[in-house]
Amino acid sequence: MHPGQRKVNRFGATILDAEGLRLTQDEKAFFRDADPFGFILFARNIDAPDQVRALCDEMREAVGRDAVITIDQEGGRVQRLRAPLWREWLPALDHVNAAGDNAAQAMYLRFRIIAAELRALGIDSNCAPLADVAGPATHPFLYNRCYGTDPAQVAAMGRAVADGLLDGGVLPVLKHIPGHGRATADSHLDLPRVAASLDDLRATDFAPFAALNDLPMAMTAHLVYAALDDAPATLSPRVMHLIRDEIGYDGLIMTDDISMKALQGDLGQISRDALAAGCDVVLLCNGTLQDRRRVADAAGRMTPAAQRRAEQALAARHAPDLVDIAALDAQLEALLDGRLHG
Repeated sequence: MHPGQRKVNRFGATILDAEGLRLTQDEKAFFRDADPFGFILFARNIDAPDQVRALCDEMREAVGRDAVITIDQEGGRVQRLRAPLWREWLPALDHVNAAGDNAAQAMYLRFRIIAAELRALGIDSNCAPLADVAGPATHPFLYNRCYGTDPAQVAAMGRAVADGLLDGGVLPVLKHIPGHGRATADSHLDLPRVAASLDDLRATDFAPFAALNDLPMAMTAHLVYAALDDAPATLSPRVMHLIRDEIGYDGLIMTDDISMKALQGDLGQISRDALAAGCDVVLLCNGTLQDRRRVADAAGRMTPAAQRRAEQALAARHAPDLVDIAALDAQLEALLDGRLHG
């Protein structure tokens, strides 16, 4: 039992962030009341190992349980832990290409090592693998974060990433379901629109997610699939139905950050619309405390189905297997012929 642990019927249907290196008293009180399912960390929350561990402890103490704490630690430009205290990594696509025939093993080792760094800080989830299929028109914000241009290869790399994280005691978050690779705009700044037919989407974009549909958590894509709906996927019951029934994903679905410019409108209404569409949890990043209050109030508590998926995800979290990380580093270095770091 975590100090101050208490029983609740259902978790708050949110994953929230913090403003700085430690929680303020107002944040502690807010998190105690809102009881978010989990938390997410950003560069502004990262200074030194002891500080990150203390922040994670404060987050869990505020909700009185061992809440999930996640982060974006893909490598390349999307990594919150950086040198000199932590490893710098090549962009994922560069890493895959450098490894060649050894790509799956290299990605497993990469993310097993990342998992060790995260767990040492009290972080027990990572927003990876990224199962988006890159194409000739994929926006540069996403392209080299992908694992390839072939759906089968992307699925194989995604499985290796997930296995490395899970073996290291870190819950993977599959993204961006059901596929972001055709986006020609950056969803942080605009709403991408995809005109591909449903047959083409099934054959390429959706296929890796179907192959990885057993993973415990997934994050939505903020884009419009014209073949399915005029609404963004995160807010579309039709897309969520496809994810559940056709892709076969029954894990916990979180939105991508609802403060991204791809979604427009009141944060409270966006939260309600995402949950009504079929998302389980609303992710809000980079908001004020007032924004977080508004989203938490709008989201309320998880539905019974969402709570079941949340508990199922938590059950996949376990202590890391015992490995020699220095030996794994050396093995990865050998696989990549000295091209491990960016």
